Amino acid sequence: MKSPELFRFPSSAELAEAAARQWLALLTKPPSAPQGVALLGGRIAGPLFAAFARRVSQQKASLAHAHFFWADERCVPPSSPDSNFALAERSLFRPLAMPPSQYHRVPGEEPPPRAAQLATDELRRIAPLNEQGQPVLDLVLLGMGEDGHVASLFPGESEGQIRDAAVYRPVTAAKPPPQRITLGYATLAAAREVWVLVAGAGKAEALSRALEGDVSLPLGRLLAMRSHTVVYTDSNL
Repeated sequence: MKSPELFRFPSSAELAEAAARQWLALLTKPPSAPQGVALLGGRIAGPLFAAFARRVSQQKASLAHAHFFWADERCVPPSSPDSNFALAERSLFRPLAMPPSQYHRVPGEEPPPRAAQLATDELRRIAPLNEQGQPVLDLVLLGMGEDGHVASLFPGESEGQIRDAAVYRPVTAAKPPPQRITLGYATLAAAREVWVLVAGAGKAEALSRALEGDVSLPLGRLLAMRSHTVVYTDSNL
């Protein structure tokens, strides 16, 4: 494990603006080959998506080569206020008039095993595969909870669950709504870029433990599996 790049900001708003700026720079960096991005949910997602959409509009940037997936999704219909897709549609896709062919939601209204399989098939259809058969996303955007969870990977999973090579898998979360679909550790580890946005009160202790190498926390385990990860935070460490 190499130490992640750590960027600190005075507020979550400034964090969102900086991450949006870097995200757009990454997506518009030539050559504009097809790029796969997995989106986050959580409180920071709305400000991030709004800042990103505003920058795309201001710069008249083309995102025609980009494809959007999700790091995790709740097992709810796409119109539900709990849906990560609904948040992205409202804050990102609709303002940018993005065609549906460029975003590939996890069908949370389906039974969880079927939803995970459909999402896996769709990601494998578009993203290149590495030698282990994992789809390689160009960028994964993640948040982190107060307990150190990322995507819907929570503390307390068995070694078998942690080592599961499934691309997407159903999980029962420690917080509502409990039924979710998440990318697994192996797919997160395979991504070219992973950026973790740690914003909001009460997260400094978990972030500090993860940065120190505590693999009992999902973020700590993910950092240990990757050679490069970027962390944006408004926490005072």
